[in-house]
Amino acid sequence: MSAAAPELEVVTHTYDDFHQQPDPPHQPLYLRTVLGYLRGDPQIVSVLDAGCGDGNFTASVGAAGYTTYGLDMSESGIEIASSRGVGSFARGSIYEDLAAAFPGMKNFDAIIAIEVIEHLYSPREFVRRAFEALRPGGVFIVTTPYWGYLKNIALALTGRMDGALTALWDGGHIKHWSRRTLTSLLTEQSFDVIGFAGAGHRPPYLWNGMVIACRKPSNLPSPALRSGPRSPGDYD
Repeated sequence: MSAAAPELEVVTHTYDDFHQQPDPPHQPLYLRTVLGYLRGDPQIVSVLDAGCGDGNFTASVGAAGYTTYGLDMSESGIEIASSRGVGSFARGSIYEDLAAAFPGMKNFDAIIAIEVIEHLYSPREFVRRAFEALRPGGVFIVTTPYWGYLKNIALALTGRMDGALTALWDGGHIKHWSRRTLTSLLTEQSFDVIGFAGAGHRPPYLWNGMVIACRKPSNLPSPALRSGPRSPGDYD
């Protein structure tokens, strides 16, 4: 008689519970720069915060006079965001039609993604969806922690690389973007990059984060998903 198969522990992924762990405020690092890019186009009225979490940053954009929308998969995040009384929020995936969750919306004037893209398994699919959901000439603003050659050397020489790139947390960052790699991702999906800014009170190239703004061309259809470099060596 064969031995019984060992029981397997089943681990299920759950989206963040923002009641227990509120989203850290990203306004000190990014709000001024993001609003600067939004104000650079006077035609921008509607702004989607893709991966909005609990709507903290979305509310600040709404307070600046924009009509805001927020999309996130976290049920508790959307519950808290909706209670803020600023903007419209819906639960949904950023890998799907970004406008479909908001009845009557066909596209947005601008889309922002505040420290979202470093968490994604399929960032190309998200960028393609953002392209689809923008009006022609619309603006896409992406923020993420900054990584670059000089910063990596400084972290290594000061013995802080393990702390900066720690794997000892559940979920977390699974992509580490440089200006070059994030620009490549955006341009391969047909966006035109219009601006870059480092974020954080550090010397240049040691920034905490970065902001890249890009525009959907006015004369191009939504692209099919384009594949790009698959390994770090492809960027050398």
